Amino acid sequence: MRRFLKNAFYLYYDGFRSMTLGKRLWLIIAIKLFIMFAVLKLFFFKDYLKTNYKTNEQRSEYVLDRLTGKQ
Repeated sequence: MRRFLKNAFYLYYDGFRSMTLGKRLWLIIAIKLFIMFAVLKLFFFKDYLKTNYKTNEQRSEYVLDRLTGKQ
């Protein structure tokens, strides 16, 4: 099993090391993911719990009610 994992690791390691176009594509994918998760969250998605509930107790009660369906 250990030999299989070692061989699998070197298969992917050698494959990524010898990439030329693939490195650029992975860089583009990483940039897009950063934009989607960091930039869009900062500007378009407000922190609902922090703006509507003052204390941690109120926030936790709201989340618990939403998860259990008590509303």
